[in-house]
Amino acid sequence: MIRVYCAGRSACEPPVELSNWVLPPDAVWIDLVKPNIEEEAAVEKALGLSVPTREEMAELEASSRVYRENGATYATADIITHGDEEIPGVEPVTFVVTDGPLVTIRYVDPKPFALMVEKLHREPRLCATGTDIFLHLMETVIDRASDILSGTVVRVEGIAGHVFSGGRTVGFGKLITKLGRAQMTNARIEQSLAGLTRIFAFVGIDERMSKGEARAHLRSLSRDAESLSAHNHTIAASINFQLSAALGLINIEQSSIIKIFSVAAVALLPPTLIASIYGMNFDFMPELSKPWGYPAALTAMVVSVMLPLAWFKRKGWL
Repeated sequence: MIRVYCAGRSACEPPVELSNWVLPPDAVWIDLVKPNIEEEAAVEKALGLSVPTREEMAELEASSRVYRENGATYATADIITHGDEEIPGVEPVTFVVTDGPLVTIRYVDPKPFALMVEKLHREPRLCATGTDIFLHLMETVIDRASDILSGTVVRVEGIAGHVFSGGRTVGFGKLITKLGRAQMTNARIEQSLAGLTRIFAFVGIDERMSKGEARAHLRSLSRDAESLSAHNHTIAASINFQLSAALGLINIEQSSIIKIFSVAAVALLPPTLIASIYGMNFDFMPELSKPWGYPAALTAMVVSVMLPLAWFKRKGWL
């Protein structure tokens, strides 16, 4: 699908036949959404530049993600998708900055694009050039990443409240699962922010971004991305600390359980010995024929249990 946005208009151009398609002279944004071969060829013919394939967009080498070709700057960023879910995804989106319109190639529908379209509806004259579209779109991407990071912070703080509540370690399995999901979200936010930081550094040398307002806007976006990345690192450290604390509390609880069983085994050993002795069938056992023999054996068993327990308590082992 080809979506074309023109300067000063609040909606994209209606779709036309590709065989007769001509790029509007006032176009500022060409949004390729899951383009097919014909649509890619039409855009390439209209602008005189190549459109990267989905396979090329997915490559991780820096040289494949940011480069210049035929006077255009190509930049591919991992944009967060499904940010409202517990574990969001990341998908590559390519931005092509030209002397004319901005070209975006994507195979997903991340929320920043919908927010950008809403912004154009509210303020159609806000973006008069492709450079303006790029900067405002990147600002929307950064804002969306900030919202997702804020949601992660709230989740991590809620988990911390359970981990350090002082109660028993019941349900720690679920808490560790939540921490793992928060860590996955954290890693994907970092992946996206790292790519955006690299893009801002590369696009910053483009002559189209060297003008006053555009340059200042790009620097502001770069600082925002670096600030969010630093905050994201802090959240990652908090997640790792909570995970270590949760595992430590589980080990303490398990040690306490093992200690109880060990104390019980030691405390019950003497009465077991006494019962074993008086359970032997010998003819000459004077206590068996005495009326006080049975109560004496029971008393000896009770005393043999109480003495080790009193000793353990005095030593502070209980």
